[in-house]
Amino acid sequence: MIDENQCKFTDQEVTAAEKQIVEQSKRIEFYLTEFSVELLASKMQNGDFEVPDYQREDTWEDRRKSRFIESLLMGLPIPFLFFWESPATGKLEIVDGSQRLRTIEAFLLGDFALGNLDEMTLLSGFRFKDFPESRQRKIKNRSIRGIVLNEHADEQARFDLFERINTGSKIANKAEVRRGALGGLFQKLVISLAQESLFVHLAPVSDKQLKEREREELVTRFFAYSDGLEGYRDKPSEFLFEYTKKINAHFKEHPEEVDLYQQRFKDVIKFVSRNFPWGFRKSAKGKVTYRSRFEAIAIGSYLALQQRPEIANQSIKVEEWLNSNDFTKVTGADGANAIGRLRARIHFVRDRLLGD
Repeated sequence: MIDENQCKFTDQEVTAAEKQIVEQSKRIEFYLTEFSVELLASKMQNGDFEVPDYQREDTWEDRRKSRFIESLLMGLPIPFLFFWESPATGKLEIVDGSQRLRTIEAFLLGDFALGNLDEMTLLSGFRFKDFPESRQRKIKNRSIRGIVLNEHADEQARFDLFERINTGSKIANKAEVRRGALGGLFQKLVISLAQESLFVHLAPVSDKQLKEREREELVTRFFAYSDGLEGYRDKPSEFLFEYTKKINAHFKEHPEEVDLYQQRFKDVIKFVSRNFPWGFRKSAKGKVTYRSRFEAIAIGSYLALQQRPEIANQSIKVEEWLNSNDFTKVTGADGANAIGRLRARIHFVRDRLLGD
């Protein structure tokens, strides 16, 4: 009879697991703090808090802002604010909470008026200055807790923190996080190429995707995957993060290579424009660009051009296989990020373009 209480792992496996816990815990160093609402508003106005690029613009509609202030007035628990302490400036970069902080600043120091509220129905239209001084002081004295990831935490720790604390909510996506956390020559190149008019035409995205920098995500995937999949572990976000760090550092030492990467992308886009009638779209009227289809066409084309540069000036018939069930299958969503599926769709296009 098997003892259910008996550990199914060996002593060596348990020891290795414990070592990993200790190592990963060392990456996250933080401290707790508490801010008055008055101080938060003042720091926002004075620029003591830094809002990174990956934090969206002021996206809360007035209704949501009013509900947040109502929660503050009612004394309801407010979620923690998360910051990272910049080693260079000592300022606190907002990792999570920028919308709440903007709302506090707009209410206390701006002219924001409350809309229709669910509970405090008599406060509709009230601005902060409309409250008596006694109530103003009470609002200012309300406190909100913050967690500060200190200067010793590395970039990946910030990335992990942002991902995990936002699980299940409307968050900044991976492209936005990389944009803010990993500034550098490569990231600047990605931003520039994402705005190229021909690429914009070939790779349509929805308004929502545009705000979430979807084209920057596509450009990053193009370079990362076309440079090779060594180290890829079926998790694009980790692979792209590490790749961006590596190429930023490489470009810092070899800035002359930025132009080579830029030309690589433009050559592929021109090739796609000439040979693929709908660009990266599924149909002539397509309004979105699916990542798996983009990866197949863009990187497959690049690999084909690498093997046979002369096809750059040739016209290649792609309609037959582009509309085939085989291509639809390899670019399907099931297991799309598994390395086997990723290679299969890239090589499918490469081989068809080469006539193999």
